[in-house]
Amino acid sequence: MNNDEFTNDELMLDVGEGHKLFVVDWGNKDVKTPIVILHGGPGGCVKDEVKILFNPQIHRVIFFDQRGCGKSTPFGSRKNNTTEDLADDITKIAQHFGIKKFYLEGFSWGSTLALYYAITRPEMVAGLVIGGVFSGSPAEIFVMQDTAKMFYPDLWNKMLDNTPSKYRNDPVAYHTAQALEGAEIEQKRSAYVMDCLEYGMMELDDRSPSDNFSEYDPSGMQIELHYLANDCFMPENYILENAHKIKVPTYIIQGRFDMVCPPDFAYKISKVIPKAKLYWTISNHRGEHEVTQVVRAILESLI
Repeated sequence: MNNDEFTNDELMLDVGEGHKLFVVDWGNKDVKTPIVILHGGPGGCVKDEVKILFNPQIHRVIFFDQRGCGKSTPFGSRKNNTTEDLADDITKIAQHFGIKKFYLEGFSWGSTLALYYAITRPEMVAGLVIGGVFSGSPAEIFVMQDTAKMFYPDLWNKMLDNTPSKYRNDPVAYHTAQALEGAEIEQKRSAYVMDCLEYGMMELDDRSPSDNFSEYDPSGMQIELHYLANDCFMPENYILENAHKIKVPTYIIQGRFDMVCPPDFAYKISKVIPKAKLYWTISNHRGEHEVTQVVRAILESLI
């Protein structure tokens, strides 16, 4: 992230097991209950443009790149990289800054991690602001595949064109295995194939994550597939079955046309969390302008 006048601190925090996290403390340092941002992916990173959601005069925000991501080191590492590890890291970051309670904000995979953290460490959480909700359950992953076949047949068939004929009955499993365990060039090729499919589904058009395959870095997608192949390191339906334990205000922003994270889970979880409020937007997974307006209004209301 670009350092600016509102940056209070920027550091590499050693969280153990060989991992150091890139962490930024930004905004009004006198705010007692800051907001911790959880980026998407898994395998994404903090982007500077996320600052548009916040008012540095009234918000204090902690940004960080999760294990193996962005500026955190070692880059691309999947070793000691599980949902529980990431949850522990959130606590370590809070302890480093002497923060006793905080809000969590996260979309897509960030929502998964926020929900998991609120279930397992409720004493630390003041509230949740989440969207593009994903629980990490196998059922949601299967729905995504069915959605791709039905609504993005061109993208799905491009993936099939890059899949050996004997594996075309389950191309996702094939490319996942190759991206994680294949020869180096096959890892890159399969990660790229999966990235192109997901990116196209998020953007509502047929765009690839990189126009130049030779410059493509598979690390982010490999971390994502590492999580998906392991059911996000949670028992099946763990979040939905335990969401009733979340007692803090929970604001859910969900696009009705989200093709990556099925909207029905956002609806289901809004009925389970006692203090949940669900806001529908006419948007896809990214949402952008409309979602930004809703999230900004919610974040300002927290003060």
